[in-house]
Amino acid sequence: MAINWTEMKAFNESLVQEFRANNGKVGGRFEGRPVLLLTTTGAKSGRKFTLPLVYLEDGDRLLIFASKGGSPTNPDWYHNLVANPTVTVEVGAETYDATATTITGEERDRLYQRQVDAMPMFGEYQQKTSRVIPVIALERKAT
Repeated sequence: MAINWTEMKAFNESLVQEFRANNGKVGGRFEGRPVLLLTTTGAKSGRKFTLPLVYLEDGDRLLIFASKGGSPTNPDWYHNLVANPTVTVEVGAETYDATATTITGEERDRLYQRQVDAMPMFGEYQQKTSRVIPVIALERKAT
């Protein structure tokens, strides 16, 4: 089944509004899941883009996964944060700047497996694509 990107953009925009209106709580298929808002800076445009993503806690950092539902290419937001690793994170009612770092090798594999254990759909995403789905650590910047 092909993804309708126009519908996905509208869905994400409504989820961002719901998140902000309810101090980080959302319903629907994301109810009860850990969701954050990530704001990146466009690699080409320099514009700010905000989208909701599920995350996994790992000590003081939050982990996100550039799965794009198992598509053959990485999501645009991943290219943005590689080009501009300073991002804004909204989690719960808190907002802060963070540095995004792609995790590789054995650590990536171990952390991705933790995400698969928490949300098995991520295992399906990896099976659908030949690329290695990036795992990104978000680490709070000192204020």
